[in-house]
Parts: sequence; C-alpha cells; structure tokens
Amino acid sequence: MKKDIKQIEIPDALVFDMDGTLWDAVETYTVAWNRYFEEQGLTRRLLKKDLDALMGLEEGKFLEKVLPDYPAEERSDRYKEVIQLQYDLIDEQGGHIYDGVLTYLPLLSKKYKLFIVSNCPRYTIRHFIKFAKIESYITDSFSHGENYLPKHENIALLVQKYELQTPVYIGDTESDQIQSQKAALPFIFMSYGFGTCDQAAISFDSFKSFALYFLNLPKKNN
Repeated sequence: MKKDIKQIEIPDALVFDMDGTLWDAVETYTVAWNRYFEEQGLTRRLLKKDLDALMGLEEGKFLEKVLPDYPAEERSDRYKEVIQLQYDLIDEQGGHIYDGVLTYLPLLSKKYKLFIVSNCPRYTIRHFIKFAKIESYITDSFSHGENYLPKHENIALLVQKYELQTPVYIGDTESDQIQSQKAALPFIFMSYGFGTCDQAAISFDSFKSFALYFLNLPKKNN
C-alpha cells in the first residue's frame, strides 16, 4: 500500500476498469482474433501474451499493433467482425473472473455505487456483466467503443451524470493511473492485473484485500 486512504476523502462510488481488474478474458479475445484470421485465409496468428501487452489501449492504438499492415479505415472494418466473434465467445466461454469478484461485488454494492469504465469495444462490458451475472450490482458503465472518447473523459461523463462527489477509479496499469489523474480521481491499483504503477493512492494484490479494506471504511456522510 502506497498511502492510507485517510489522506483522500471517503469514496461515494467505486469506478472499475474491466480487463485486468475484474477479469482476464484475453484468451477468449485471442481465440476470436485467430478464428477471424483463419476464416479470412490469413496466416497471421496471435498468442495470449501478444494481447496481454496491449490491454487498456484505445481502439486506434490497439489496431495499429494488431493490424499494422492495413490502413486505419480497413483496420476498423476488420475489427468489427472480430468484435462480434468476441461477443459470441464471451457468451459461450467468458473469461477468468478474478477470485473474490463475485463474492465481494454484492457486498460492495450495498455500501457504494459501482461503475465500470473501460477502453473496450461498445458492448463488451454488457457481455461481461451478463456472463458474470452481476447486473443488479453495477449502476452504469461507459466504454471507449460507445463514443471513442479517452477514458478520463468517460469517467468525467459518468461523474457528471450521477453527480458523484468523491469517486475513486480502480485499475491495473499506469495508463489507468494517468487517466484517473486527468479525471481528478484518486487511483486504486490492482497489482495482479496486466501492468505496473508507482503513483497509486493505494495498491492491492487481490480483489479480496481490496474489498475488505473498502468494506471496513466508515460510511461516507451525505
């Protein structure tokens, strides 16, 4: 832990990143990409580790890495087909939901408003929520694929929409920390995810330790 939460205000909402924070579905994403390459008669193949390094990137930057030999417009068109394969596979096999997430989200939702903001395609959060069966615990979500805004702007839109006073953002990369800072939210780092970060308000090595810490905080006075 970098700092004590007492140095920031008690939160009224918890805003989560998705990939690397709530679950790891990169194996599923990889299968979708390779299935698409195969259907198109392409020899290109990806490994999970290839996509692990790209998690959290906005769509344009992500596709530059995955489809470097295609012009930007064609990358986007091809990605739409891959995304549909991803949705289908998420519904079929999902991904690895991190230990403690399904146990503690219901408890956290009784104390805080819970949200998800991710740089994923438009409906990925919806498919994740459905697979995890957590619809009743998540108040709302924003994804980069909905409006192609940077993460900090989507966080700001959510804060404005729900008139949040002291939310925190929870993620697993330095990029998440930077976006959280731009949105003027304290950043909570989950070290079990895909990245590293040295500038978090506080860090946790498991979802359980995170959840217990926030469940034991005094309730914010409204």
